[in-house]
Formats: sequence, structure tokens, C-alpha cells
Amino acid sequence: MLGVRVDDVTYNEALERCVAFIQSGARRYVVTPNPEFIILAQRDAAFRAILNRADLSIPDGGGLLLAARLFGERLREPVRGTDLCYGLVDLAPAHGWRVFLLGAAPGVAAAAGEALRRRVPRLALAGTFAGDGSPAGDEATLAAVRRGGRCDLLLVAYGAGKQERWIERNLRHVDAGLAIGVGGVLDFMSGRVRRAPAVVRRAGLDWLFRLAVQPRRIKRQGTTIPPFLALTLLEAVRRRSRGR
Repeated sequence: MLGVRVDDVTYNEALERCVAFIQSGARRYVVTPNPEFIILAQRDAAFRAILNRADLSIPDGGGLLLAARLFGERLREPVRGTDLCYGLVDLAPAHGWRVFLLGAAPGVAAAAGEALRRRVPRLALAGTFAGDGSPAGDEATLAAVRRGGRCDLLLVAYGAGKQERWIERNLRHVDAGLAIGVGGVLDFMSGRVRRAPAVVRRAGLDWLFRLAVQPRRIKRQGTTIPPFLALTLLEAVRRRSRGR
């Protein structure tokens, strides 16, 4: 997808792979490409390489499915990072997994942890910490994760690019299994930001709903969605002109 690997997996297949990753005991990481990721990857080769080295790269949103169709390819269904995270958290008690929530604005990870405990009463929460996702904050974030002991699922919420770089730098330095860069998922989990209703998500308009509840995102989406559409159309024309 414009130089970024996206795996053609369904939600159930992605969930099964993540379960297998955690059960393997090895350190693994999952990325959640959407149009914003794709545009960032055009401008940043190092970020693109991190995405392409991931153990699983899910198609997060309908925009990627539309682009795939224009390219004459197939992605069977969108796999949203929020759904995948909730699915894994729901499975955690049955498997004895411990979960750590890292990142987001101050207080959000802690609030998300409280909300998840209400949702999944037997959830083993290794810890929560906001911290700083830049290299300058690594000492503090690593210390916080280490204080929590072993965590089987590490959700990292520092935003597109920053969270994946954190995982690339630091996953090998903590006793963790599967790490996922989760963007705004902790905001949803904490209840600080309302998630789009299921019918809106099924229509592929969750991005529009989020823009309505967070108007400040208009600048951010304006610098990613139009370029993504333009590059997608150009690539589709190129492929057709080459007879692909």
C-alpha cells in the first residue's frame, strides 16, 4: 500500500495471530496502518521500515480497503486497532495475561485501566503510565514498565510514528510479550473520547464522527486524507497504464 505492507487478515485471524504471538513468549509487535500512517511513511523512510518489520500489520479502516480495490487488490475487511485491543483485553483473564497501558495524556491511561477493570473484573493490570514517548523520556517509561513486572500485552499510545519508534527502541529492554501502537485507543477506553457508534463504523465513517466530536483534528486530517486520496488515485492510474 504505497510502500507500506498491509496484511490481508480478518478480525478473527488478527486476534488468533496475536494470541499465538503472546503464547510464544517471544517479543512481537503489531502496527495499525491507516491513511495517516501511509502518508507519514511516504515522508519518513525509517518509520516505513518499522511498519514493514512488524509481526502483523492490520488494515485499520475502510480507506485502505478502498485503496486496495482501486489497485486491483483485495483486503477482506477492516480490522480496527480499537476492536483488536478490546478483544485481547477480554481474553486476558482466561489466559492469565498481564496488561500494561502506556502513554496518552496524563491521567488517561489510569482512567482506561479503571474502566477496563470494570469491563473485565478479573483483568490483571501490570500498570499504567503516561510519560514521554520521545527518547528523552525512555528512562522513565522503561522504569515504569519494569516496575510492573512481566506484561504479556503492552499497549503504547503516543500517536502515529512516535509510538512505533518507542516500541522499536525499547521493546527489547522490557519483560513484555506483544506490543501494539494504539494511538487514541486509551482515550476511547477511558471514556474521555466517545467512539463512533457501530453503524457509523460499519459505514466506514468513524473518521468523520471523530472529527465531529474533536474538531481540532481537522488540521491533522486535512494534511493526511487528501494526500492519501491523491497518491492512491495516481498509483491506481499508474498500475492500469502498466496493465496491472
